[in-house]
Amino acid sequence: MFTPYRTIQQVSIITYEIEEPMYQIVSAQFLAENIKKIEIEAPRIAKKRKAGQFVMIRVGETGERIPLTIAGSDPEKGTITIIVQGMGKSTRELNRKEAGDTIHDIVGPLGTPSHIENFGTAVSIGGGVGTAIAYPTAVALKEAGNNVITINGARSKDLVILEKEMAAVSDEAYITTDDGSYGFHGFVTQKLQELIDSGKKIDLVLAIGPIPMMRAVAEVTRPYNIKTVVSLNPIMVDGTGMCGGCRVTVNNETKFACVDGPEFDAHQVDFKNLMDRNKLYLPEEKHSTDAFAHKCHMHKQA
Repeated sequence: MFTPYRTIQQVSIITYEIEEPMYQIVSAQFLAENIKKIEIEAPRIAKKRKAGQFVMIRVGETGERIPLTIAGSDPEKGTITIIVQGMGKSTRELNRKEAGDTIHDIVGPLGTPSHIENFGTAVSIGGGVGTAIAYPTAVALKEAGNNVITINGARSKDLVILEKEMAAVSDEAYITTDDGSYGFHGFVTQKLQELIDSGKKIDLVLAIGPIPMMRAVAEVTRPYNIKTVVSLNPIMVDGTGMCGGCRVTVNNETKFACVDGPEFDAHQVDFKNLMDRNKLYLPEEKHSTDAFAHKCHMHKQA
């Protein structure tokens, strides 16, 4: 039976910090169309964060809370880096921010860190902006002594991000584009299948990106019993396991992505359930996005 709350004992084991309100943006630059890299002052989070963890951000006092993976941190500078794709109202609002602007509040680091050990050969796959989530874990896997292979996928050359950064932590690095405008012409799953067919022994696959991509990767690796991990992106409200909004079905059990994840065994995830739940508020999301776009248009005309 689903329990929509966590007990005091369960919540007490979650480690997170709430920074003081108003965080200054140190730098902000677009990496590709609608994809922006933002460095923010958050010294305590910078010191504590580990690969795979995320923060909950509220851009303004009346804004919604959105989960964003910590793409990197600099403990000495006291900054964290996030990479944001402007899709809905809140992410578009965030991507309008520039260096010197502020963000109202940040909670983190949240989530269970990536499980890192020397697996042997690890393949890290990032689809679109999912590459920003895969990158810190690829770094940690390399530091743990793994032979790291990265596959960085995008729809076209203009949308490829973090190419140099991923290559720097890779023993082998591949770019794939759906339209063939750069690198391998095809999907990340096709490049992964090529690696498997070549006889290369793969001990771990990490796949992060759109839900259909992660599900497709899971089906490629399933027949070979290759350990495969995905980072899930369900609707999330508080990020601490209290609201139950981010529940996912894993191995026929209900889990909360914010505290039990966000990373799970890909072969045990109910991807259909995940996709269905993520569609629940599409009309409301569209209405909010359209209203924000209209407001921006009217502001430009004024």
